[in-house]
Amino acid sequence: MDHLGYLFAAYSIIFLLIGLYVIFIGTRQARLEREVRRLESELRKNEPPLAPADNVEEIKTPGGV
Repeated sequence: MDHLGYLFAAYSIIFLLIGLYVIFIGTRQARLEREVRRLESELRKNEPPLAPADNVEEIKTPGGV
């Protein structure tokens, strides 16, 4: 029972490190999500517009559905 202070300090340090890791991962994920949105937006801007489909025939499915 003499070493409860050390046990408390060790658990406090571990919880602090886990908390810092969770914050680090959260900020990294948010940054990556922003980057993905930016890249998707840039990709949409650089895509050529779709041509109208005037000469496309209707696809017939078996059974008339």
